[in-house]
Amino acid sequence: MTDLATTLDQQKRIAAAKALEEVDHGMRLGLGTGSTARHFVDLLGERVRLGLKVLCVPTSIATMKQAASLGIPLTTLDETPELDLAIDGADELDDELTLIKGGGGALLREKIVASACSRFIVIADSSKHVARLGRFPLPVEVNVFGLESTRIKVEAVCEANGCPGSARLRRLADGKPFVTDGGHHILDCALGAIPDAERLGVALNGIAGVVEHGIFASLCDTAFIARSDGVALLKRNA
Repeated sequence: MTDLATTLDQQKRIAAAKALEEVDHGMRLGLGTGSTARHFVDLLGERVRLGLKVLCVPTSIATMKQAASLGIPLTTLDETPELDLAIDGADELDDELTLIKGGGGALLREKIVASACSRFIVIADSSKHVARLGRFPLPVEVNVFGLESTRIKVEAVCEANGCPGSARLRRLADGKPFVTDGGHHILDCALGAIPDAERLGVALNGIAGVVEHGIFASLCDTAFIARSDGVALLKRNA
């Protein structure tokens, strides 16, 4: 298990290094959140120390702290509302580059940043590429008010869209609810397989208590997937 974990972590760094080749001098970048994105931020910090000029918007407090510690210049979407490129990981992605994100709890800000970019590139190890989304529990960010009512409606909408399953409140190791950087909670929906992820996403958006969900459809145009035999390039609608 340790060897496999090491191999996948190496793949994440290889994919991050490949994506770094897409970064040009003077770019405005969105920086993702999670274990794969951390590799990219580390590698970007090395390039910045060597003279690369970029301006970056982090998608979480954790990424902001990491980037600041590496001397990467930071801004906000209020100050820089249009970005050239966002690079982030994914919990799952299919051949159409529809994603499930939010395992790290930053899905709302990640989607806002991805939507503000001209290009959105995903970097991933080989385990994240799947034939059909749903093996990874779908995160749904919800308002604290009316949580149980919202949870029941989320389960009902998932069932109506052909993927019945439980929606469980994400908790920390001490049992307390996980709280996002925006002050919300997350429901992790164990669905098994999602017949139509984009349709499910639209339906979830119709629930009043849902702030955002982890289905990213028609946002990612390129993915670098590191495998044991090299890096595969996927493009949406290729």
